[in-house]
Amino acid sequence: MSQTVLVTGGAGYVGSHAVVALLERGYSVVVVDNLTNSSREALRRAEKIAGSSPVFIQGDIRDVSLLSTIFNEFDIDLVMHFAGLKSVGESVSRPLDYHEVNVAGTISLCQVMQSASVFNLVFSSSATVYGEPSSMPIRETFPTGKPTNPYGRSKLLVEQILEDLAHSDERWSIGVLRYFNPVGAHPSGLIGEDPKGIPNNLLPYVSQVAVGKLPRLKVFGNDYPTSDGTGVRDYIHVVDLVQGHLDALRVLPDMNGVHVWNLGTGKGYSVLQTVEAFAKVSGCEVPFEFCERREGDIAECWADPAKAYKELGWQARFGIEKMVEDAWRWQRLNPDGYVDQ
Repeated sequence: MSQTVLVTGGAGYVGSHAVVALLERGYSVVVVDNLTNSSREALRRAEKIAGSSPVFIQGDIRDVSLLSTIFNEFDIDLVMHFAGLKSVGESVSRPLDYHEVNVAGTISLCQVMQSASVFNLVFSSSATVYGEPSSMPIRETFPTGKPTNPYGRSKLLVEQILEDLAHSDERWSIGVLRYFNPVGAHPSGLIGEDPKGIPNNLLPYVSQVAVGKLPRLKVFGNDYPTSDGTGVRDYIHVVDLVQGHLDALRVLPDMNGVHVWNLGTGKGYSVLQTVEAFAKVSGCEVPFEFCERREGDIAECWADPAKAYKELGWQARFGIEKMVEDAWRWQRLNPDGYVDQ
């Protein structure tokens, strides 16, 4: 009998790709999403790719009575928790929203899970919890505690709450996945990243410039201590990222406590290197201008993914060209993103 996974935020960018992967591997999937930064259409397309459908419930993870109803109605075995706000820049101007959704929302979810005796949780965290590390690459043993923005602080607070929870009750098995920079799209071109308004992340911004939706790319800062002065990041294909979740889901029932894994490729690319790779793959010019650094950004950030390989058997398979190729296909086929039908 197949296991049932509750996916919070399952209509979002990473969540919708996770839904596809779960359905393809025979899991039953229940999605809860308030559609604030996501689209119902993403799940319709996920169903088309996978050939089977998730149950969709529109709602908010802060709604304890709704979550209780879901756990009463469905025999949930495992939870993948993606729901949350995720823009570094926006978090600086809206810190209360970030703590209310990301922190209070996770507390509500864990309270209901505990009441329902469901103790297997995979949490979508972030490399921002490391703050500004003194060296690269970043290992899971590096200190946390000084994120440079409210988004990162909200993720770190959740991690600390999960540690306390697992310490209080040994039945909990929690995987904390620290993402680096998810990019790309499903190779079908049917689902991908569809930011509302001006994109906060590099690749969707570059894609929208290339497709003519935006006039030019704003490169925030060209005076960082990096090879070309622009910020360096570890970009990871969203399909690789999702595989890491499935690998964590597989091992968690046999592990107690909290387990932390970095999900990144172990390679850093600067903004200008990424723009160059995009121009090469797409054949499009990507005009750009340099702007002031963004508050909360750091110079460079890339992972040491060795622990995930050792404990999960996971490693990223796709390089920057494949990431860019799939992102461009998605943008080309869906110039206006999802149009809800």
